[in-house]
Amino acid sequence: MNNPLLRGLTQSRYSRRDAMRVAGFSAAGLALAACGVQGQKAAPPKASEVADFWSTQKKNGQVVFANWPEYMPEDQGPLKKFQQATGISYEYKEVIQENADFFGKSEPQLRAGQPLGYDIIVMTNGLQLAKMITLGYLVALDHKQLPNFAANAGAKYKNPSFDPNNQFTIPWQAGVTGIAYNTKYVKEDITSIQSLFDKKYEGKVGMMADAQEIANFAMFAVGVDPDKSTQADWEKAGAKLAEQRDSGVVRKYYDQSYIDAVAKGDIWLSQAWSGDVFQRQLAGEPVKFVVPAEGGTIWVDNMAIPKGAANPVDALMLMDFMYQPEIAAELTEYIQYVTPVPGVQAILAAKDDKDAKALAESPLIFPTDDDYAKLRSYKTLTAAEETVFNGIFQSITQG
Repeated sequence: MNNPLLRGLTQSRYSRRDAMRVAGFSAAGLALAACGVQGQKAAPPKASEVADFWSTQKKNGQVVFANWPEYMPEDQGPLKKFQQATGISYEYKEVIQENADFFGKSEPQLRAGQPLGYDIIVMTNGLQLAKMITLGYLVALDHKQLPNFAANAGAKYKNPSFDPNNQFTIPWQAGVTGIAYNTKYVKEDITSIQSLFDKKYEGKVGMMADAQEIANFAMFAVGVDPDKSTQADWEKAGAKLAEQRDSGVVRKYYDQSYIDAVAKGDIWLSQAWSGDVFQRQLAGEPVKFVVPAEGGTIWVDNMAIPKGAANPVDALMLMDFMYQPEIAAELTEYIQYVTPVPGVQAILAAKDDKDAKALAESPLIFPTDDDYAKLRSYKTLTAAEETVFNGIFQSITQG
């Protein structure tokens, strides 16, 4: 197995995660996302309509897969194995750089009833994916054709709040937002989110610049489940963040550069993404990661079939193929984020490869049951809620 720090992938992967998280609530991202309001909200498809659609579809022998950079092994081994097993040829295109940018470019075509030219797309749970579902731009999946997903996906990845019963999406990869801290400077075991608000770490705390990320952690800090939160909860959380900022506890609101600041000791603890910390741990840097007792955030990158896709059956076959544990393990070795297939852990542990074993033993790649129990998603917002939400939390980092 190749170490990503040695093969030069780290910077690309870091940039990708940064773009993904920040795009959702950046000014440019919001402007692009606003295109979605031009469409009309679609009625949820009836089971009979879904069945009728799939009854008319057939395997065509080709599939076009649109994904993010650095999200497939360089040799495209899993895709080659799919082609060998099914006879379906593939095109793999790394064309998604930001959720908002991709949505902004895709929405006018989808609204006009024009195909995107892709049979599978990958989008993160959040504002843009919610709009794709609400506006009827995704094809409802036929789960009878997804036996590997049914058998091998972890319980946490079935029936998510942003897509009940996985009607339109199944996960590609996932990750966790928790707390990273430098053990050279922080001598206690960090277990609580309140450490990010503790005056004894004045000027040594990093928070993320993304509104959704800071909102979730502030809601955890005041005892609120983000999925069930109200405007009153947001205001309470916003006040908690304002106090943290105004008292000088926060050194800076970071993009991806937070991980360098923690590793160098410019800050001692920070909100953090699990994949970033794992890669630093492989490099031997003194950085630990914890899901705080009050809660952490799980984000999921999801495969979906866009409306008008030319090869939906072939797309379903490829989506399901990736849920074979051996194939999912190959992806995990390269990508080094959280896999939605728990069976991958035993496969990696059995390999005669120290890096594979390190992956298998890391709770950053395979969260514990206790960690999963503490993880929550981002709040799914209506258009009206989005305006209020942004007004509260963007004012923290931009004020």
